[in-house]
Amino acid sequence: MFRTVQAIGEELCPKLGISIPVGKDSMSMRTTWEEQGQEKSVTSPLSLVISAFAPVSDVRKTLTPELRSDLGDTVLLYIDLGENRNRLGGSILAQTYSQLGDTPADLLSPEKLKAFFDAIQAANQSGELIAYHDRSDGGLMTTLAEMAFAGNTGIRICLDEQPGDALSVLFNEELGAVVQVLGDRAASFKQRFADIAIPVSVIATLDDTDGIEIYEDGDCLFSSGRTELLRRWSETSYEIQARRDNEGCARQEFDGLFFDNPGLSTALSYDINEDIAAPYVNCGARPRAAILREQGVNGQMEMAAAFDRAGFETVDVHMSDILAGRIALDSFKGLAACGGFSYGDVLGAGEGWAKTVLFNPLARAQFEQFFHRPDTFTFGVCNGCQMLSNLKSLIPGANHWPRFVRNLSEQFEARFSLVRVEKSPSVLLADMAGSHVPIAIAHGEGRAEFASSLDQETFDGSGAVALRFLDNFLEIAETYPANPNGSPLGITGVTSEDGRATIMMPHPERVFRTVTNSWHPDDWEEDGAWLRLFRNARRFVD
Repeated sequence: MFRTVQAIGEELCPKLGISIPVGKDSMSMRTTWEEQGQEKSVTSPLSLVISAFAPVSDVRKTLTPELRSDLGDTVLLYIDLGENRNRLGGSILAQTYSQLGDTPADLLSPEKLKAFFDAIQAANQSGELIAYHDRSDGGLMTTLAEMAFAGNTGIRICLDEQPGDALSVLFNEELGAVVQVLGDRAASFKQRFADIAIPVSVIATLDDTDGIEIYEDGDCLFSSGRTELLRRWSETSYEIQARRDNEGCARQEFDGLFFDNPGLSTALSYDINEDIAAPYVNCGARPRAAILREQGVNGQMEMAAAFDRAGFETVDVHMSDILAGRIALDSFKGLAACGGFSYGDVLGAGEGWAKTVLFNPLARAQFEQFFHRPDTFTFGVCNGCQMLSNLKSLIPGANHWPRFVRNLSEQFEARFSLVRVEKSPSVLLADMAGSHVPIAIAHGEGRAEFASSLDQETFDGSGAVALRFLDNFLEIAETYPANPNGSPLGITGVTSEDGRATIMMPHPERVFRTVTNSWHPDDWEEDGAWLRLFRNARRFVD
């Protein structure tokens, strides 16, 4: 362990011109307990964890392992920083044979690693790269398989340009990477690395059979369906998840790997680039929106940014301001309750926050008066959604709103989920009905729960459902993970009878700009699909 830290901290990092800001070793981690009168202990295996970070100057240039099959002729190029040594010591392949091996993978030249990084950055800046994945645990085979999984496509691997036996080439864990480039740019990319003496070779091409095949000298060494390998790749995670979390949800996710999942998609009933708030830009003072937070809430910055972008004057309002009488809600046109974990959710999701309002005469009166004013709107997201659902007795036309309880998966879910905007009176979702679009979700207690099955049925037919989860086949999602919290009928957003109050578990404020979406169509420009919600609010108050 000492030699490891010494080599990294005193030899490698100075040559790379970087430092390690945070590190943790497990040399002294030990836990002891008493069981049936006997003292027992477990000592952590020796390990070293190093944390690192770097600025990203343009997130539009961020690369992922997702292969693209819709861009014409492309090739996968293999960059080998191990310089064909193919050392297998300590590799996962060795572990599967209960072996340790003799010689492990190692960094040969810090200078070449730095040159590799600079060359990749230059290639990315010039638009040469489509996809990127490093070679690490599991070796080149795992790298290529994971890229195929991410891109929902088959690949044909060719080892003709690789010296050494197939097993060591595919499973060594030397440093390296695989990139996808357009076929007509492969030569210039290879020359870029030849100039710094780093070998690059063609390792694979895309295959429309949806399989993963390995060839050498014209002979097929291996052939399997992509989905079959994906299930094998996911099996260990499934077994752990089934034991740790809700077994039924784990099974639903694993069973979903049987199907040829088409992936995320979008279809909008409105023009994403139309700024419906533009006519109100020069109409005097901006309307004021209260960005409401409580102890433990953390989503106020994104919420304020979204409403500011739509033309509001956003005001940071803490519950203590209202309770102390420093701020009154009568000066606001909009109220947005933000996401987070008010009071750590120890009193129930959003319930402690709601009780601060319900049991304080001044706050209760202010909120009730605001909710009843016909010129106002109310918006609740995540923890704010949970909180407002507990204030439904104060909100006109919200009596049948559900409460939001623990996710069926028994885990905090942070995903990029597909939802459909339903036809409803919501003023915030005006002209968006019928659209399906991905959205960020992040919650542990988002499952809609109704007082009875009759209440659920009545509510579903009332027109008050604002958002539903969809699966990637565009059907209402009631299985995990397309429905991440287990809400009945995919319900994840609701509105009041007059549409002035809308609450939802997903986070539109996190994805109102295109660049903050984990995935989006190539033709989206600056504005994300969810900015329309905030612009609808601006149109409503004028």
